[in-house]
Amino acid sequence: MKRFSNWLRQISNNWVTLSALVIFLLFTALVLPGQAAKAGAIAGNAGTPDLSFYYSAGDLYHMAEVYGEQGRAAYVKARFTFDLVFPLVYTIFLTTSLSWVFIRTFKVDTRWQYANLVPVLGILFDYLENLSASLVMLRYPARTIVIDTLAPVFTVIKWIFVNGSFVLLFVGVAVGIWQWRKKRGSKVPGMDADQAALKLDEK
Repeated sequence: MKRFSNWLRQISNNWVTLSALVIFLLFTALVLPGQAAKAGAIAGNAGTPDLSFYYSAGDLYHMAEVYGEQGRAAYVKARFTFDLVFPLVYTIFLTTSLSWVFIRTFKVDTRWQYANLVPVLGILFDYLENLSASLVMLRYPARTIVIDTLAPVFTVIKWIFVNGSFVLLFVGVAVGIWQWRKKRGSKVPGMDADQAALKLDEK
């Protein structure tokens, strides 16, 4: 994992990070709304496992019942088409952005540099959620014991890591801006380095 984290930082140059950001924004603006509309048409008021923070095994079976046979088939198809691609898009964006920001904000030898691994855990549990929920949908009305209980757990963990990644990115950007403003404020015209440092100490 340490090697993988280092590799992510190495490849996250300006162009790679900017490209990942642009792809993420375009995908979110152009593709995601259409998929959300399709999912809403299938789910109705029952909701979907993907957009729920927590649900029980009973809730999952209720969704399967409300979807109907065609709805369940459409749900499974979406999980192995759109939902294979979108997690890759947001994971590449988050890993490169976290790598790019944190290498410029925190010291290289600190554990903060491993923040770029958090989105990787997010996509892992995203795929586990998709697999388990799809299996329940495919086997309905038969009960899929154990898997039906694990699916909600995978969903909760997914959201913790995915949302946590965005929080980490926000923190990194905020700290980076604060450091930049601090350095800029220390460069007061007409002062040498010692005078500027003294002024900062007085503050």
